[in-house]
Amino acid sequence: MKLSRKAFRLLVELTKTNEALSQRKLASATGYSLGSVNQLVRSLTERGLMKAGRITESGLSALQPYRAKRAIFIAAGFGSRLAPVTLETPKPLVTVGGKRLIDGLIDAVLAAGIEDIVIVRGYMAEKFDVLKEKYPMIRFAENPRYAEANNILSALCVKDELQNAYIFDADLLIQNPQVITKYHYASDFLGIYKERTDDWCFPVKNGIIQDEKRGGLNCYQVIGISYWNSEDGARMAEDLETVVNMPGGREYYWEQVPMSVLKDRYRVEIRPCTEEDIVEIDTFAELKAIDPSYERYQEGRV
Repeated sequence: MKLSRKAFRLLVELTKTNEALSQRKLASATGYSLGSVNQLVRSLTERGLMKAGRITESGLSALQPYRAKRAIFIAAGFGSRLAPVTLETPKPLVTVGGKRLIDGLIDAVLAAGIEDIVIVRGYMAEKFDVLKEKYPMIRFAENPRYAEANNILSALCVKDELQNAYIFDADLLIQNPQVITKYHYASDFLGIYKERTDDWCFPVKNGIIQDEKRGGLNCYQVIGISYWNSEDGARMAEDLETVVNMPGGREYYWEQVPMSVLKDRYRVEIRPCTEEDIVEIDTFAELKAIDPSYERYQEGRV
């Protein structure tokens, strides 16, 4: 039985602690009125999903369809704008402050209880083998055609694993691991609100993403972290194939398939975050600004 959004939110709050939560604490945590919480608690208790301020085993089972079960990292590209560093290291393995970019993301995924982790690799693929030493649970998917197209071919390599799955750009600097959450009510995409941007962005109406485009006003800058529920993940497996086989289809980024090209087949929510949560390092100049140790490349001391 599908949960209402409010019932989902309340049950998720109960999973965050082993303590019994009073209705007043639940109201504070969810932002719902005390009257709404009272009705929800009564209903969920009658259904056996919670008892005495705690979630039951039946409640945990009711949340399973909303649980993120897999994390997929798109990590096959050249990262050419980060040269010269990426001439010898794939961008996700570049270190910032002594820690590899992808490590921060994987650590956040594991902290959210997601242990099925797939990395799609291509450029300098063998260099990712080192991750197995720290993360023996990861699996690799190979994209030998990474140089032939945009990252739509990387997504195609894992098209049958997109249900109940996160998809990550593998080169993001995560500073707030808590943006990676275990449960999602719907498919969603992270974005940072901007009054004006020249970057890729989402126009949003009533919390639903309308399109993906380059540049806009009062929109959300695209951050490469998204979650896809069971229905949308299965639908995207079909749609990736369709778009790849279109004239010029290989020139698309994977997310343009559900967010723009075939957007009428999806209803994806925006999940707001901030620049303090996630940092995109697009250029070598931005990398040096964050980690001055890379000044040695400019000076020729590599």
